[in-house]
Amino acid sequence: MSRDPSPSLQVARLRQGLSVVEADAVANEVPVAIEYNGIAFATMLATPTHLEDFARGFSLTEGVVASPTEIRGIDVHHVADGIVIEVEIATARAVALRERRRALAGRTGCGLCGVESLPQVIRPVPAVQNPPRVALKAVWRAMHDMRGQQTLHEITGATHAAGLANFDGEVLAVREDVGRHNALDKLIGATAGRVAPGLVVVSSRASFEMVNKTLAAGHVLLAAVSAPTALAAQLAASHQLILLGFVRGETATAYAGADRLIL
Repeated sequence: MSRDPSPSLQVARLRQGLSVVEADAVANEVPVAIEYNGIAFATMLATPTHLEDFARGFSLTEGVVASPTEIRGIDVHHVADGIVIEVEIATARAVALRERRRALAGRTGCGLCGVESLPQVIRPVPAVQNPPRVALKAVWRAMHDMRGQQTLHEITGATHAAGLANFDGEVLAVREDVGRHNALDKLIGATAGRVAPGLVVVSSRASFEMVNKTLAAGHVLLAAVSAPTALAAQLAASHQLILLGFVRGETATAYAGADRLIL
């Protein structure tokens, strides 16, 4: 199984009745299993890049740990049929995990596959504290600059991106993956405990789970290229998160927190 994030395939380009065979780069997706202290927890399809970031972010946004300091170590193992990430967590967290054990059977773009009950879907997340005002021009700058850092998308045209910017719109980190939830988990894993809360921009729609993960990471705004869902907008509004959709060029639609935007 290839671990190349953008392997090359032979494709047929079909144009005006002609077929031209040539090489093309495609985005890879590989089964990635996450284990905590030897406990199998989740298996998802993901792009095989920044896997330590992915494991760290997933652990935080799924509530397996409350802070990065509760992660003692992360080991990535390449096996015949995929990748196994072994995460060592604090003993108390491992005990709690056994008590609420669940199995997630994931697929590309799915952030809630396999949950066993409704309370596991509507997980408690903290509201934004002392919600700040945000300049809309900073969001536009961040979205524009994130686009310029989507190197894997530029090669394959098939990956999502998540970026974190400060309140001036300066992009501090970008992560990509075939799954939008995975890209956001990678971003959160790369920045948690290292970068102050800021503005999250994503190249996808804003689902409930994307809002949930943004709040779990302590950020104050989520801006998406496409639309949010109704449940995402409700969660954002009730938790003081600014939620923007259709952020393209210098336009946007505010679904929550419009009164805290500086136009």
